[in-house]
Amino acid sequence: MNDKLYRLMDWAGIEAIVYSEEDHPEQLLGPHICREGVLIQTFLPSATAVTVVIRNTGKRYPMELADEAGFYAVLLGGKKVPDYYFETEEINGTSRSFDDAYRFGSPVDKGRTAAFAAGICPDIYQVLGAHPMKLDGTEGVHFAVWAPGAMRVSVVGNFNNWDGRCLPMRRLGDTGIFDLFVPGVAEGSIYKYEIKARGGLTYLKADPYAVSAELRPNTASVVASLEGYHWSDEKWMKERKGRDVTRKPVSIYEVHLPSWKTPEDGREFYSYRELAHMLAGYVSQMGFTHVQLMPVMEHPLDASLGYQVTGYYAPTSRFGTPKDFMYFVDYLHQKGIGVILDWVPGYFARDNHGLAGFDGTCLYEHLDPRQGVHPTIGTLVYNYGRPQVRNFLIANALYWKNIYHVDGIHMDGVASMLYLNYGKRDGEWVANMYGGRENLEAIDFLKQLSTTFHKDGDGAFLTAEETSGWPKLTAPVEEEGLGFDLKWNQGWMNDFLEYIQLDPIFRSYHHNNLTMSMIYAYSENYLLPFSHEEVGNSKRSLIAKMPGKRKMKFANLRAAYGFLMTHPGKKLLFMGQDFAQFGNWEESDQVEWSVLQQEEHRQMQAYVKDLLHLYRKHPALYAEDTDPEGFEWINNISANENILVFLRKDAKSREDLLVILNFSPLTYEKHKVGVPYEGKYKEIFNSDKEQYGGSGKVNARVKNSRKSECDDKEDSIIITVPPLGVSVFSCTKI
Repeated sequence: MNDKLYRLMDWAGIEAIVYSEEDHPEQLLGPHICREGVLIQTFLPSATAVTVVIRNTGKRYPMELADEAGFYAVLLGGKKVPDYYFETEEINGTSRSFDDAYRFGSPVDKGRTAAFAAGICPDIYQVLGAHPMKLDGTEGVHFAVWAPGAMRVSVVGNFNNWDGRCLPMRRLGDTGIFDLFVPGVAEGSIYKYEIKARGGLTYLKADPYAVSAELRPNTASVVASLEGYHWSDEKWMKERKGRDVTRKPVSIYEVHLPSWKTPEDGREFYSYRELAHMLAGYVSQMGFTHVQLMPVMEHPLDASLGYQVTGYYAPTSRFGTPKDFMYFVDYLHQKGIGVILDWVPGYFARDNHGLAGFDGTCLYEHLDPRQGVHPTIGTLVYNYGRPQVRNFLIANALYWKNIYHVDGIHMDGVASMLYLNYGKRDGEWVANMYGGRENLEAIDFLKQLSTTFHKDGDGAFLTAEETSGWPKLTAPVEEEGLGFDLKWNQGWMNDFLEYIQLDPIFRSYHHNNLTMSMIYAYSENYLLPFSHEEVGNSKRSLIAKMPGKRKMKFANLRAAYGFLMTHPGKKLLFMGQDFAQFGNWEESDQVEWSVLQQEEHRQMQAYVKDLLHLYRKHPALYAEDTDPEGFEWINNISANENILVFLRKDAKSREDLLVILNFSPLTYEKHKVGVPYEGKYKEIFNSDKEQYGGSGKVNARVKNSRKSECDDKEDSIIITVPPLGVSVFSCTKI
């Protein structure tokens, strides 16, 4: 090595590069203008010879070996960095040409990193992660990751032989972010981050902001572009904007994609595109307004049902690419179907390639296991008080809404976030600053989430499953609420399932199970769920829960669905329950479509279809779900008869519907029912029709009211009340 070049060498810096302990490699590697000219340095441990080639002239400058570990340097004349690339001879006898990653500066905007540090950068996913781009006219991928506790971070992948010595990333000031633009990396490349922790331990982590990932059991992240998909759901998105979900019909078909339908050609899964067509066809025919997908974010274990996520920004590769999932949402929108995603910010998986101990510290979780671990399920809990962690989660919810056009986000297990002692015994949790059990940081996180999520008024909504009765869950943040749009009504569901599973002989003693929900029905904006939680984990299907012999089971289930669809609140039904699948749902088996060869299951499917269309057709059944004026008891005290009678109303459409529910196997002939006013009452729906498998106890003729007091009403009608059934009458004033 000539003396001039020797004197320019930073030997301490070279040692840090060689031993992979440098977090500012850009200070040494790449081109640097100095008094003597342009110094170019690189560390290529797999090369036996390196040449700098000037692109526009073709001039070649062999580099000198400064350190036998593979550190090369060359001094060029002039005071301007030329457009150059490297040519190398490799140890294995091959040669290659490539651009120098350290010739490029960082494209990261300082304003965004400052906002991220404060937890208020809603599109941080545009900065962090792997982003294909053109920088200074060169194609490549910009990698960026938040790992403030790391000594050194390198990007490794199939483009550099997974060698963490080759592409150490630069630390961006005090942001905790490392970044590097790597030219020549193509879409579809797989990568991870090699992290060297302060104690010297070196390990690989998947990218927390990766938009795609390998199919399990492989765990690498995949470079993918989200640009270039041409959406065709403009009409849907325009109509959704400003929509008040509480005044619209919402009937949700909950789906676990891997087990909804499985291919018969030996493949493990259908693709997102195939599923889009099949699912949209079925859901449209049935009359559901939305599908809710159990988590489609990347997860390593099928048995977790997607609830233990490792790739929050990546649609699972089980069914295809990110653009395939865009097509899925787009196609359902074109068919008039909304898409809701289950989302899990309450905990995350411990898997070694994921977020746990990400940078050698408890970065995403709390250091204290009394705060950072769910002892009952063995997962880790987010540190909601750390601004960058809040930003990771809030930006993720916005990512699915803005990038994938999803219409709703459903949060499972919110109670586990709200309480510091959730699932813990004394001594296993730490009280808040006031000595209470409320998780003040999680509460602030949820408020920030809902405020940010609703800021643009695009009609997307948030739903929550929260079992503790936390007050004002769906009240606006400005009114000291948490800002959710809808809450699952677990109380209604538990009370009713307890009631409907009883033999009718004993139901009169539990009549309050039917009526209790109306005491608190307007305390929140409710959604009534018959979800996977009630039929999974070896629990019985809804039809199997029903008492009696087979025919009575179907009649009970028809009555149950009638109550679901006429009670105030939005609706959710899990797949397979729409045609009364008898078998327990297991994630490894597809829905029992074969039972539709039997008439009684086809009849149940037809019944649910007609019930869903009835619901969507009549505003009285949905428009005033959250307004006490939309409901009126006619009779809630006939416990011995197992009968309920009530009105559903909508002032805007001036529609009233009279609902009679009978949870007894007895038929009540010539039964007197009070009505709200003098008029004509026409039965528009009856669950006991023979076409549904019933006994045919219907009211074929219009009923004229008469002045005969009943149920505290001056007017009444005489009807036939079908056994284990629901009757719905339209009301016309005269």
